Amino acid sequence: MNSILNRNLFFVKEHVGMFKAANNYDILDPDNQEIIMNCREENLGFFTKLLRFTDYKRMTPFHVEVKTPAGDKVLTVKRGISIILSTVEVFDENDILVGKFKQKFLSIGGKFNVLDPNENIMCKLQGKWTSWDFKFVNDNNEYGHVSKKWAGFGKELFTSADNYMLEINDTVPKDDPLRILILAAVICIDMVLKE
Repeated sequence: MNSILNRNLFFVKEHVGMFKAANNYDILDPDNQEIIMNCREENLGFFTKLLRFTDYKRMTPFHVEVKTPAGDKVLTVKRGISIILSTVEVFDENDILVGKFKQKFLSIGGKFNVLDPNENIMCKLQGKWTSWDFKFVNDNNEYGHVSKKWAGFGKELFTSADNYMLEINDTVPKDDPLRILILAAVICIDMVLKE
């Protein structure tokens, strides 16, 4: 696992633009705004590009690679065509399956089970999409939090419509695969629930 995932704070900034088919993000250090990872959807097929400009956008497949600025792969997030509910696969830097997200049926605000490769529940992603506030929880333990608003070190950072903060709790051990899944879920939230 890339050591960059042992950080606890990540500022995620979506690239915006008119006629944008691909999902592209930068992940920055919130203290100095330095880019620490790039998330790119580079190999879109022709029909997927066309459908991204229609009402069927939420159903289209995606394949996003997260890399360091030096080009080292950190993780990959993939989903095939989604008709009703999404199942997203997450792979590490060596393309080994780390886990999955399965969208829960009829969940208000968006809810996913975060699963290990054997489909055992590691935690749940629960949120309120109206306030863009999501938590990773299991048995009343919170492992991480994604929000448009972040308070820390005596300052408050308000993010715009396309930016948000991810905070992974210290209780998640360094080099734990759950860190890969939590970071991948931030991209998943945006593409599956928010589009």
